[in-house]
Amino acid sequence: MTSNTTTGLSADELAERDELVEQTETGEVDLRALSADQLDDRLDRLAELDDDDFDDDDEESGDIELIVLDMAGTTVADDGVVERAFALAAERSGIATGEAFDAALQYVRDTMGQSKIEVFRVLADGDEAAAQRGNAAFEGAYSELVASEGVAEIAGAADVIRELRGAGASVVLTTGFSPETRTAIIDALGWHDLADLLLSPADAGRGRPYPDLPLTALLRTGASAVDAMVVVGDTVSDVASGVNAGAGFVVGVLSGAHDREALEAAGADAVIENITELPALLGLRGE
Repeated sequence: MTSNTTTGLSADELAERDELVEQTETGEVDLRALSADQLDDRLDRLAELDDDDFDDDDEESGDIELIVLDMAGTTVADDGVVERAFALAAERSGIATGEAFDAALQYVRDTMGQSKIEVFRVLADGDEAAAQRGNAAFEGAYSELVASEGVAEIAGAADVIRELRGAGASVVLTTGFSPETRTAIIDALGWHDLADLLLSPADAGRGRPYPDLPLTALLRTGASAVDAMVVVGDTVSDVASGVNAGAGFVVGVLSGAHDREALEAAGADAVIENITELPALLGLRGE
């Protein structure tokens, strides 16, 4: 096989990488239909084919192509809505009532950013029917609160997203919520077409702290390498998903659930006060 001097990959390896990306973009392979082992194998192979061998003199090797942003707490103000929705869900579904409620609420706080159904599976002690009931109650309560109280962006978030895209980067918004709840938030904010792509765990396979959301964003946008991807979030799960995906740069923000110490311990390369500091940190300014 002939080696490619720009990327360090052979022609066959480049073709394989392109095929993996195309299969996902066209829907030929639905990541949601894969087993956990199949998904792991696919993501591992993509990581192997991701270019870690760029020529040091390649002027484009440090370019940022993709920025993966969390929603609640990072670009969307939470204001305690998640906790209030959980309290309503616990009451309506019978999960974590009475003396168990305080411990369950703390677990919800600790796992902010993770797939909500996975959180309820833990709280339900493996009872799938109870977990599904609790998750449905939570999603319903959250949507009700959004409808009755409204939802707001983190100040300046929409402008930042436009600026990053104006600088040539793709921007993907990710969340641990279901696609339905995500849509309710986007509708309330009027953020249609603001980002290049919206992703929930249901779109990717597994939620955070697994790498599936960032890597699905990379596949769907066609970014060339994980080194060209930045992952940004306010929770340790957000940061861990970026680290686990091999992102070139992982940023924690202090506008949401977790503090600087926790974000740095999770592996954040940098921690900023809020999303408005991101363009300057990355050296990206839109036209």
